[in-house]
Amino acid sequence: MSLLRSAIFTAMVAMFMFMTACESGGTATRQVVDNSAPTQAQTNTAYTLGTGDKLRINVFGQPELSGQFVIDGTGAISLPLIGQVAATGSSSQELETAIAEKLSDGFLLEPRVSVEVTNYRPFYILGEVGRPGEYPFNSGLTVLNAVAAAGGFTYRANKKVVYIKSVGAEQEVKYELNTNTVVKPGDTLRVSERIF
Repeated sequence: MSLLRSAIFTAMVAMFMFMTACESGGTATRQVVDNSAPTQAQTNTAYTLGTGDKLRINVFGQPELSGQFVIDGTGAISLPLIGQVAATGSSSQELETAIAEKLSDGFLLEPRVSVEVTNYRPFYILGEVGRPGEYPFNSGLTVLNAVAAAGGFTYRANKKVVYIKSVGAEQEVKYELNTNTVVKPGDTLRVSERIF
């Protein structure tokens, strides 16, 4: 009889431990999802060039065609020999191809071109931060880094969401404010006031 009680007791302890482990494991990985909260996350995508970006263009073996260039208000750069080349909306690789095609059209035989962004257009931050304004963009910048650069949150700041208006967008979009929310060059960030 005592053997049966011992077996039942052991089974009950094992079941209790199993249920406790499942329960604690479930709470550690469970996320509460608020339907009113945004589910979007702004992530890194291929960088597209825009007005104000500073570029280093190198045409191999042709130092007189190489140098520093700025994308002007029309979205183009002006290069020796070939003149205006549209740059806005292109990636660096697409601009390399466009410049090489223009140079190979009667100027150079099989030109090799490289384009490097040396200075990105700035981003802007508004709202409930210490020092709203314009700030230089750095590669890998997140919203939390941007807020830190702007003097941190004010005591009224809503630290759960951020509103971002990207270049070319019609309106701002609401994103979760976390370590994965990235900033792109030219973005305008707005940290809203929390509702008590």
